[in-house]
Amino acid sequence: MRVVVQRVKEASVISDGVLTGKIGKGLMVLFAVHKEDTKASCKWMAQKLANLRLFSDEAGKMNLSVRDVGGEILVVSQFTLYASCLRGRRPDFVGSAPGDVAEEFYDEFVERVSDEMGDVQTGKFGAMMEVSLVNDGPVTFIIDHP
Repeated sequence: MRVVVQRVKEASVISDGVLTGKIGKGLMVLFAVHKEDTKASCKWMAQKLANLRLFSDEAGKMNLSVRDVGGEILVVSQFTLYASCLRGRRPDFVGSAPGDVAEEFYDEFVERVSDEMGDVQTGKFGAMMEVSLVNDGPVTFIIDHP
């Protein structure tokens, strides 16, 4: 499982011309499932996101989590995070989980994040989406599990 986490001032996603998710201050999360992942990774990753200290305290140090600052989370599926561009000119997606498996994991992950944080905004799995965000920092992390 891989996520790209961006600390944002705001973010939104439009799927098929419809706004499906929008947040203010919080975390924009691009989510991908590897073909060898297990659902246990969903719980671990959700807890990591809710508690990882990515926001600055009064001293300017990253000591506060999204939970601590009352932030929001927007999760968008992005299977291309497991693309390999090592050979040829076209990305190879053999590491990505098949769509039906990835969708189950996506739903599970969103549910686990919701358990940790309450309301979670999302994109639409498998759809072409327009993602907009204002990165805060910029602060961006890539988290893999395991």
